[in-house]
Amino acid sequence: MLLTGILNPQINSLLARVRHTNMLVIADRGFPFWPMIETVDISLVDGVPTVLQVLQAIRLNFEIGEIFMAQEFVKANTPDVCNAFAKATAHIPLHYEAHADLKKRVPGAIGLIRTGDTVQYANMLLVSGPLESEAN
Repeated sequence: MLLTGILNPQINSLLARVRHTNMLVIADRGFPFWPMIETVDISLVDGVPTVLQVLQAIRLNFEIGEIFMAQEFVKANTPDVCNAFAKATAHIPLHYEAHADLKKRVPGAIGLIRTGDTVQYANMLLVSGPLESEAN
């Protein structure tokens, strides 16, 4: 029986299958569903859990090389929300691109974790790391 770390067996199984440079999506409650991508839906109610709570739990035992988010995130949210995301992603290269372009990357992901987050455009596409330049 697991006593610490991520207790959800589906998330543990998904994380164990992500390899170097593979992608994993952490999505808000409104993110589209892709039938061909394994989705672990942990949404409970609006705002529970949040994308940042999932990111924090994953970072304990998962190396992230870079993150992609929608550029619309910055315009749609308050400075406090943007700062919270910046703090949570500190020391990880963060790239912003159009939401439509971000969604084009999703079919290449190993899986998706859907949260109950209501923050607009809070979706993150994590690329397992380290970056190629750091690995050599």
